[in-house]
Amino acid sequence: MNVLFVGAECAPFLKTGGLGDVLGALPAALKPLGVEARVMLPLYNAIPEDYRSRMETIAEIRVLVGWRYAYCGIKELEHDGIIYYFLDNEQYFKRGSAYGYEDDGERFAFLCRAALESLSAIGYWPDIIHGHDWHTGMIPALLHHHYSWRQEYTGIKTVFTIHNLQYQGNYLPYVLGDWFGLPPHYMTYDHVEFHGSVSFMKAGIQLSDRVTTVSPSYAGEITTPEYGCGMEGALLSRGNSLVGIVNGIDDVLYDPATDAQLQAYYSAASSDAKMVCKTALQWELGLREDAEVPLIGMVGRLTGQKGLPLVLERLDELMAAENMQLALLGTGDPHLEQLFREAEYRHKGRVVSYIGFDDGLARRIYAGSDLFLMPSLFEPCGISQLLALRYGSLPIVRETGGLRDTVQSYNEWTGEGNGFSFASYNSGDMLYTLRRALSLWRNPDVRQRLVDRVLQGDYSWSRSALQYKELYKELLP
Repeated sequence: MNVLFVGAECAPFLKTGGLGDVLGALPAALKPLGVEARVMLPLYNAIPEDYRSRMETIAEIRVLVGWRYAYCGIKELEHDGIIYYFLDNEQYFKRGSAYGYEDDGERFAFLCRAALESLSAIGYWPDIIHGHDWHTGMIPALLHHHYSWRQEYTGIKTVFTIHNLQYQGNYLPYVLGDWFGLPPHYMTYDHVEFHGSVSFMKAGIQLSDRVTTVSPSYAGEITTPEYGCGMEGALLSRGNSLVGIVNGIDDVLYDPATDAQLQAYYSAASSDAKMVCKTALQWELGLREDAEVPLIGMVGRLTGQKGLPLVLERLDELMAAENMQLALLGTGDPHLEQLFREAEYRHKGRVVSYIGFDDGLARRIYAGSDLFLMPSLFEPCGISQLLALRYGSLPIVRETGGLRDTVQSYNEWTGEGNGFSFASYNSGDMLYTLRRALSLWRNPDVRQRLVDRVLQGDYSWSRSALQYKELYKELLP
């Protein structure tokens, strides 16, 4: 079974979020199951030279973008047993980052068309093209209209994965012909039309053979007006063709027993060394070194989606009532960045706000924190809570999307659970749950039982990869 993944980013070459993690880890998890998965993505200027120097140019083609031709070089790299194809066009991809440009729509229109046009040049004919997020949503429309009449393309199926429905790729109607060369009859509600716009996301939802998203709970949530971002009707119309499969993490890359970024190695069999990581993190961040003071970690983008307004609303009250520390790492909304800088100033020595991103520090926060706070407004899947669990930090989350599917609130009566959660998005419920978690953490027996349990958990891609394989099998004769 051959599957071609197409996406806008992929770890370790260039990653801005969970999408890059998925494309970087899922193909390797599918390989032992007999699925030959390869990955295709843009050749960004920001991809490190270490990888670029090992790429081999295997073809040069012309790609029709609407009414004009564009150059496309195709470079190949085998990395850790997986074959990657990089599409080279300096006009579109010689940029400092993956997104955030005025011509993003045309850039990813080129990606969609180039992915299909390049198949004969690379000599790889997939049974399934698996596109990820809005950047690849037009592939099914292009495949049907421009390529289905060619014998070698006959039988290729499409899967489209929604990583975050909030980002949709909606553009003015003229792009239907100007970028894609598609006739007007595609501009209908059951094809690509969304409130008068051409929508990459809508095209992927309506025209792919299967639609997946990154957790079962999120799959249900996005069929409601609250979370559907206007596309709940289209998603409901897919019925059983819409499924949720929770993400995993690379449990070899992220392993506290071997992670060179940590000051001490530990595992479920020897969890005591986690305290070494905690005191080392306190020293590194300028916090008071005390193993008995609970340290709460936060790592991620500083946006309203992550529930940060709730934290800021109650932080002063929490710090006044509890003997605790907070270590935050992230970047994003400048206003939120400034508010957390001010919080650090008010609570010097107890709150640290590291504005920026440092992968090594992120891992040390996962390893050194006792509790991990993630009160998201919505969360399609979430990677941070899985990494926290992998490193033995007990998550405190709001019950939404993938957070609901991966974190089960601790039950004092049965002893079940692997973290703490609250349902309603309000600061009062968050504060109550946070203080409950702190109280239970201070019970050494409960603390040790929970830490040992989460360190023994399986957060890998193995279970999810099996689900993807079964989905692929359903599509093939």
